[in-house]
Amino acid sequence: MNSLLKFRRPLSPSITSLSLQRLSTTLHYVFEEKKEGTSFIHPTAIVHPNAVIGQGVSVGPLCTIGPSAKLGNGCQMHPSSHIFGNTKLGSHCVLMTGAVVGDDLPGRTVIGCNNIIGHHAVVGIKCQDMKYKLGDECFLDIGDNNEIREFTSIHRSSKSCDRTVIGDNNLIMGSCHIAHDCKIGNNNIFANSSLLAGHVIVEDYVHTGGATVVHQFCHIGSFSFIGGGSVVSQDVPKYMMVSGDRAELRGLNFEGLRRCGFQVTEIKSLRTAYRKIFMPSNTNSMGFDERLSEVEHNEDLGSVPAVCSMLRSIRDSFTENRRGICKFRQWSSS
Repeated sequence: MNSLLKFRRPLSPSITSLSLQRLSTTLHYVFEEKKEGTSFIHPTAIVHPNAVIGQGVSVGPLCTIGPSAKLGNGCQMHPSSHIFGNTKLGSHCVLMTGAVVGDDLPGRTVIGCNNIIGHHAVVGIKCQDMKYKLGDECFLDIGDNNEIREFTSIHRSSKSCDRTVIGDNNLIMGSCHIAHDCKIGNNNIFANSSLLAGHVIVEDYVHTGGATVVHQFCHIGSFSFIGGGSVVSQDVPKYMMVSGDRAELRGLNFEGLRRCGFQVTEIKSLRTAYRKIFMPSNTNSMGFDERLSEVEHNEDLGSVPAVCSMLRSIRDSFTENRRGICKFRQWSSS
């Protein structure tokens, strides 16, 4: 220990002064109150002269902005965040420290307004699909008011005729992955480490628990809930709750329906329809398809829009190129 201490020398005044100067400059960037309409670009940032920078934009230390990038008004780039390739950011987007948006590939990344890209998240880069051919165009479109948290990865499409799409008002928590050609709707919540393989479709108001894994080409219906740690290898119809490995139907997402403003009468009708289809009193009387048809032709249930929507979601899962619905246990309701 004493031998190590011999080599410790105090910093020279010049080095100390330089360090304090850099710290002061960084703090000035962080706490500066800019006048409306003015932009601030830190001296250590690398901004290509062809980049388009809107009004009131803040670019922090050690950031990079490529030649084809376009930043809308009021965007903020925290230290060491980067924008590459043909990338467009709408107004008032925020890139946290270490975030990377876009890639120097053919195609483009378009991100709407009021989005937050979390610390060290990677958005709009090359997909991990072996079918992708270098030089092909690939695309990513993201809507407005999304919060994409730390270490999340979102990839562009695998081919020029498709695109990865994310809608509005989604919360994508830390370490999630959304693969190539996924289609994500609005108002969804993906808990930490939710992983979506390629070509997955998620409708609206879906909530996943942590460490959820969804197989490629699966379809997740609106207002559904996926329990934490589930492996989803088949479709999840609207309004339903699944969990397990492999995920099985566990009933309707009652709490989610209540929170989203469904009426008591609608929920009761959905419950009745669900029990007739998936919990028959006599499993030997009719097959699954017959029970489904019976509910479809029921005068009371068939006139309820929510029930019709659920039935259509179930039917669609058995069409060509779909994976069918998650397994369910047929038990007696009595």
